[in-house]
Parts: sequence; structure tokens; C-alpha cells
Amino acid sequence: MTVMTAPTAVHARAGVREWAGLVVLAFAVLLIAIDATVLDVALPFISADLAPSSPQLLWIIDVYSFVLAGLLVTMGSLGDRIGRRRLLLIGAAGFGLASLLAAFAVSPMMLIAARALQGIAGATLMPATLGLIRAIFADARQRVTAIAVWSAMAGGGAAVGPLVGGWLLEHFWWGSVFLVNIPLMLVLIVLGPMLIPESRDPNPGRFDIPSALLSMATMLPIVYAIKETAAHGPSITLAMIGLVGIGAGVAFAQRQRILEQPMIDLRLFRRPRFRTAVGTDFLSVFALAGVLFFGAQYLQLVLGNSPLQAGLLMLPGTATSVLASLLGAWLLRRYRVGAVLAGAVALSAIGAAIMLGTSADSGAGVFVVGFVLIGAGVGIALTTTSNLVVSSVPTARAGAASAVAETAYELGTASGVAILGSIVMGVFRRGLDTGALTSAQAGAAETLGGAHAVAAELADPAPFVESMQHTFVSGMHVAAAITVVVLVIAAISAARLR
Repeated sequence: MTVMTAPTAVHARAGVREWAGLVVLAFAVLLIAIDATVLDVALPFISADLAPSSPQLLWIIDVYSFVLAGLLVTMGSLGDRIGRRRLLLIGAAGFGLASLLAAFAVSPMMLIAARALQGIAGATLMPATLGLIRAIFADARQRVTAIAVWSAMAGGGAAVGPLVGGWLLEHFWWGSVFLVNIPLMLVLIVLGPMLIPESRDPNPGRFDIPSALLSMATMLPIVYAIKETAAHGPSITLAMIGLVGIGAGVAFAQRQRILEQPMIDLRLFRRPRFRTAVGTDFLSVFALAGVLFFGAQYLQLVLGNSPLQAGLLMLPGTATSVLASLLGAWLLRRYRVGAVLAGAVALSAIGAAIMLGTSADSGAGVFVVGFVLIGAGVGIALTTTSNLVVSSVPTARAGAASAVAETAYELGTASGVAILGSIVMGVFRRGLDTGALTSAQAGAAETLGGAHAVAAELADPAPFVESMQHTFVSGMHVAAAITVVVLVIAAISAARLR
């Protein structure tokens, strides 16, 4: 077994085996990213089969990312110690088993539990892949290219999820969106030991269990409070839960300052490049995940497209995101990093602004154009921010630094779904005309999929369907406007980087 450490990898240039290993890592990232969004087009089918409540439906989507976010820092540090490849292979096996459980879920709570297990396994995979790239590609130019490929898979996978899900749902039941994970994970388990060298910190120090517990105690209450506040409004209980997370975060930061070898070197956040990269990573993915959540429902349940058609309409944005990620490597070699990052985020802001032109009566053209620009901006931004993060630390600490970037990525995904999705559904529920419905029907119409089912029971569904479609689009407009403001602020911040 080849074990790469900082001293042995510094002078090496990647060869054929290393680039082949990158292909294996890229497919692992692609699969994880697809799984974060593949359920977007499956929501109507899950709603019809398992009949989840509105909060359960959001949990099915975002518990995966919440658990991932809570464990990434711990898993990144663990990979630095036990070996990133070893952690990658353990995670692949766990991810496959959790996917099998999800595919045959018979209740909303069973599916939520399976998605949580996927999140645990996924937390071992994401920092390991980026950390391995940092170790394998010591040459700066090669590393930028490798990170561009990694970013293309991460951003493109999130965008291609609805297309994959659409095709599967055209031919199989909704559980098939999970079963597709299993053969790909088997390929990773078989080829990983052959093509990917082991990499770890040669002097990792003691694994600090209190730090691991504090990192989870920080992330999970905070993201839970964010989700529930967005869905149901603020409350004293949720504020207290959020304060518990903040208190744990303060304790975590204090502990890192006194440890000789901390789980996260907080001094990294004093560096403008690292700090801006992590923040921009979060906000870019926040925008993309939110658009994917409400966009898939808009294309299917408002405009009347099939799941496969909806996925195909998202294909231009998907392709653009992948190509833009690769373009990011070229741009970084020629232009100032702040200009590249600010331009990318501004492009996404323009795309979100175009979403304000969508309507229930027009075709999908406006949405497609807006999504293409969002995908292009996010693709370039992911390459830029990922390169900034991994280049800021020595190879030995690549896993922990990558975990910070991945935490921002996954928290952005979860928050985008939770906050923007909840805003859309909040406007939808408040604006929906339920005057002609019974109390039971009104309760069932809390989601767009549920409202469609209720409409099928009405003798004259036209007025209700019109109200349903227009109120959902109104919610989309509110979410898009908020996204524009957030991205403009991020672009201004990024423009200051040198």
C-alpha cells in the first residue's frame, strides 16, 4: 500500500494512475451530489405513496444534508488520521447499504431515517475526496485542473439529479432513485484500492473526542432551528435550540485555541481568501439548491411537464455548470481571483433575477435561461473557492480544511432547500384559495403535490388549480428576490480579494 504524506508528495507530478484515480473520485462526488437533489423530481411520487406531512417532506429532502453538515468536520479530521482512502471505502459501503434501506422505505419516518444514514456515510466521502486531490496533485497547475473536475462533478451532479431522477421515474418506482447508488458504490470499492494511493497526516496527534462532539452539538441544533423557523416561524423554543448550538460553537472554538493540534485551525479564518471562499461557497450552493427545489415542482406541477421532461429542461443549466467549472481553472490562470469569483457570483445573481419573470401561463423558457446563468456562476465559483481552501493548508491537514469547505457546501444545500423552500411553501399556503375545500382537503393541500391530488377530487377544479399555480409562482418570486440580494452582497465581498 502506498501512503502519501506531505514530505513524499511535494515534488511529484501526477501521472496516468493519479489521473485515473481522479476519475474514480469524481464519480464518487458525482453520485453524492446527485443524491442531494435527485429527490426533487420524486417528491410528487413520494407524497402520493407515503403521504408525508409538509414538515416530513422537507425533512426527507434536507435531513441528508443536515447530518452531512454536522459530521463533516469530524470525518475530515478522522480521515487525516486513519487514512482518507480507508475512510472513503468505509463510507462507500455504508452509503450503499443506506441507499438500499431508503429504496424500500414504507413510511415517511423510515425514509427520513434512511436519508440520515446516507448523510452519515456521505460525511465520510466528501472531505476524503477533496483531501485526496490535495495530496495526489502537488503541482499547483495540475491541482487547479483536478479541482475543476471535482467542482464540475459536485455542481453538475447537484444539477443533473433531477434529470437522472426523471428518467428513473419514467421507467421505475420512486425507490429506484436510491438503488442506482449501489452498483456505482461497488465500483468505487473495487477500483479505489487499485488507483487511489492512501493519504494521511504523518503526525496527526490525538483524535479529540470532545471536539468531535462539540462540532456536532454546534451544527445540528443550529440547522434544526433554521429549518423549523423558516417552516413555522420564530418561537422561544427554537430560539433556545439555536442558542444551544451557538453556545456549543463558542465552546468548540475555545477548545480549538487551546489544543496543540486542533481539529480545525481557526487561524485560517483570519485569512481573507479562506474566509471569503467558505462564505461564497455557502451562498452559491444556497442559491442553486433553492432553485432546484422549487424549480422541479414548477416545471412539473405548474407547467405540466413529466419528470423526464422536467429533467431535460434543466439539462442546459446542468451542462453549463459542468463546463463553467472547467472554465474556472482557465480563468484562474489568467485573471485576479477576486474578479473571477465576483463575476461568477454576479452571474448567478442575474440568473436569479431572471426567475422573477416566470409565470404560471408562460412556457419554461424564462426558467431555463435563469437556470443556465445560475449554473454557470455556481460552476466557476465552486472551482475558485475549492482551490482557495485546499491551497491554504499543507497536505497533512487537507482533510480538515476540505471538511470546512464541504460543511459550507452541504449547509448551503440544506439551508437553500429549508429556507427558500419554506418561503415558497409559506407564500403558497397563505395565498391558496381553500374556500371551496373541506377542512380535510385544506389540510391535504399544504404542499403543491397534495393540492394537485385535492384538485382531482373537485367537481370544478379550474378555480382551485389557477389559485394553486399562481400562488406557487408568487412564492418562487419572493424566494428569487431574496436570492438576488444575497448573491449581490456575496459578489461585492468577493470583489475585494487580491
